[in-house]
Parts: sequence; C-alpha cells; structure tokens
Amino acid sequence: MSDATELVHLDRDHPGFRDVAYRARRNEIARQAQAYREGNPVLNVAYSEDEQAVWRTVWENLGPLHERYACREYLRAAEVLRLSRARIPQLADVNRDLRAFGDFEMHPVAGLVTPRTFLSALGRNVFLSTQYIRHASMPLYTPEPDIVHELVGHAPTLASETFCALSHAFGKAALRANERAIEGIIRAYWYTLEFGVTREEGRLKAYGAGLLSSFGELGRFESQATLRAFDLDEIAKTPFDPTDYQAVLFVAEGFGEMVRVVTAWLEGL
Repeated sequence: MSDATELVHLDRDHPGFRDVAYRARRNEIARQAQAYREGNPVLNVAYSEDEQAVWRTVWENLGPLHERYACREYLRAAEVLRLSRARIPQLADVNRDLRAFGDFEMHPVAGLVTPRTFLSALGRNVFLSTQYIRHASMPLYTPEPDIVHELVGHAPTLASETFCALSHAFGKAALRANERAIEGIIRAYWYTLEFGVTREEGRLKAYGAGLLSSFGELGRFESQATLRAFDLDEIAKTPFDPTDYQAVLFVAEGFGEMVRVVTAWLEGL
C-alpha cells in the first residue's frame, strides 16, 4: 500500500501494523469520515462479522467490570441509552436516541484530532468520534481511541445532563483559551472525563471514558495506579501518556463535587 493512498499511518508496534487488510479497512472508514460534512446525515459503516465479534468480546469482558467499578451516573445513563452489546451501534442511530436527552451529537472523524479541535467541538455540543474498531488479534486493547472507546466510554455520558454540562463547560473554555491555557484544559479533561475516579460510599468508582472502555485498565487501576487526591492545580501540571496505562489517577471525593469544582475552575480561566 503506498503512502499516497494511506490515510491512516500506524506505528510499528500497533497490533494491525503488518495486517494489510486491516490497514486498508482503516483507510476505507477514514475516507468515509473525511467526506462527512456537518449538517449532513452520518453515513453508516458496514461492519463485518469479524468486527462485530470484536465488539461482543469487549462487552463479555467489560460488562462484569462495569458492575463493579462504574459510577452511578454512568450506569444510570447507560441504562437509559441501552447500547446494543451484540452489534456495533451506528452513530446515526445513537444520535437519534441522544436527541431524546439533550443537544449533543456524535460526528465522525478519521482519527485523532488536535486537543483544541476536539475540545472546541464540545462547545458546540458535538462529540468527535472515530468509527473504526481495534484489531481482532487484541480485542481488549487499543493504542488509540476506536468505536469501542467512543461508544462504550463516551456515548452514555451524552445521555446524562450532568456529564453533558461538564463536557460543554470544557468546550466553552477551549473556545476562548490561548495555547497555554489549552494545555491545562486538556489535562483537566484527561484526568476527569477520560480517566476520572471518584468515591461512592467509600469505594473507588470510575467515571472516565478511558477507564470504562478499557478491560485491562479498569481491572487494574485500583491496585496498580498511583491514586492522588483531586487537585486541579496539580492536575493542570501533570502530563500524561495516551499510549500506555495511566501511572497516576486523581480521585474525587464525590462525582457531583468534582463536576462543581471543575466547572467553576473552567469558568474562571
């Protein structure tokens, strides 16, 4: 496959790097996403049976962990949205269901976008979502966001008024921020809506999409990560590695209190 036709460039340690068919499939889905224009209908992806099997494997393993570790607000929203665990939901269908709960929609992108692009979209009530799925050889791992991460981790939160309000606050802050401020905002987003942990009745619970969509990380964070007290000034100074399990997580003393504190911090930037 020549560089001229390859839209998605995978690192050499990516599970699908040597799989020509997988790389072609990623490019096919990316090409469709690149053709999307805001305001138009989101086109369906014709997922193969192998891709559907990956989705089912993910849920077979993540389901029990959600019962143990997912926070109440996420579980409530997930029960309302009721994503299929047998077939990969299409973004168009998810958007139709989300309209019953609020203003957020999921729009397709080919892959990773810049922090400012991603955050600014939240300020317009748009969540930018990939549509490809991880490589079948490693169904419980992905080195970058895929449709599992987007739908399992993020989509239910868009059916929650509280989660949506916080996402929108991040977006509004990004729309008015300079480059220096964006760095602190994306770190705050990372350690909350991506890898946030809180306490409920004395037990650790996850509310971050990165944790809730990762079998490996959700099953190990309680014993393997360094757990620090929630401190936004510290969070804004703490870099992160998106390609590995998180070494440090910040634990809020309550989900509602976290939302209040983060919203006030964002509004004060």
